[in-house]
Amino acid sequence: MSVTGRIHSTESFGAVDGPGVRFVVFMQGCPLRCLYCHNPDTWSFHGGVETTVDELMEKILSCKSFIRGGVTVSGGEPLAQSDFVCALADSCHAENLHFAIDTSGAIPLERSKQAIDKADLLLLDIKAESPDDCRKITGLDNKNAYDTLDYCEKVGKDVWIRHVLLPEYTLFDDKLRALFSRLKKYSCIRKVELLPYHTMGLPKWESMGIQSEISHISPPSKNETEHAYSILREYGLNWNGNDYH
Repeated sequence: MSVTGRIHSTESFGAVDGPGVRFVVFMQGCPLRCLYCHNPDTWSFHGGVETTVDELMEKILSCKSFIRGGVTVSGGEPLAQSDFVCALADSCHAENLHFAIDTSGAIPLERSKQAIDKADLLLLDIKAESPDDCRKITGLDNKNAYDTLDYCEKVGKDVWIRHVLLPEYTLFDDKLRALFSRLKKYSCIRKVELLPYHTMGLPKWESMGIQSEISHISPPSKNETEHAYSILREYGLNWNGNDYH
């Protein structure tokens, strides 16, 4: 019997969710409540549509001719449905499809390790360097995220780090330097992406009747973003993915 999971939606031509053109599966359910989340409709673990791996693979394989990168599971938080992600990874690998997991790392390793082991690449979103800042942004600290990164280092799992530049929260030179100094110690990190906060998710918050605490914050300017990348380069961290194979 095919394993089932709850899916929010899919995208057949994802260009920002790992290397190449990818089929992206957005899983339903997330334990975090990020201030800048642009998919609050993925939060509930009871929403979405129940789907089997076989049904999902039919969709993926119907697009295989123009998938030039592979498959990425995103969310929500995909590692909250680790059994489904494991089964999907096996099915993708049987079709010679690269498999990536886009995760916040919020799920404890005892629940997520098996799925991480099956991934070819982890896209790991580090919300903040300090636990307190992470709590302010997400509602939870970052212990599990760093445990996930430590595990990837131990087993040699390739990781792309993602970090949102949020004015008034993370977009400070000292916070960026603390984060980059910590990340520099990991050899498993192949790329660091700095993502400027955007307001495109606010209409969803309003339509769902959720009050945003950061609706007054404007996205970082081009100069602010370029300055953040200049600090990143000081630490010798790869920021354009050229060393990823």
